[in-house]
Amino acid sequence: MGKDLNRIKIVLAEHKRTNKWLAEQLGKDPATVSKWCTNAAQPGLETLSRIAELFDIDIRTLIVPTKVEEPEIVYMRMPKMS
Repeated sequence: MGKDLNRIKIVLAEHKRTNKWLAEQLGKDPATVSKWCTNAAQPGLETLSRIAELFDIDIRTLIVPTKVEEPEIVYMRMPKMS
C-alpha cells in the first residue's frame, strides 16, 4: 500500500459516518470508497470537492499536507515601563 494521501477515513470517523453512507451519497460502489479510506486508491478532485460539501468542511481537510511550514515568529520591542 502507498503513502497516505487523503484523510477520508478520519473525517468519516469524526462525523460518525460510514463508508456505506458516503458511497450512497456519492452514488459510488462501497468498495471504491473503501479503497479511498485505505488509501489504496484516490478520488478525483471533483469527488473530493463533493465530499467536502457533504461534510461542510474545507477540501484541504481531506488531503494530507505535503509540507508543513514553520510559523513565523515576530519579535517586538516593548516600551520600557517607568
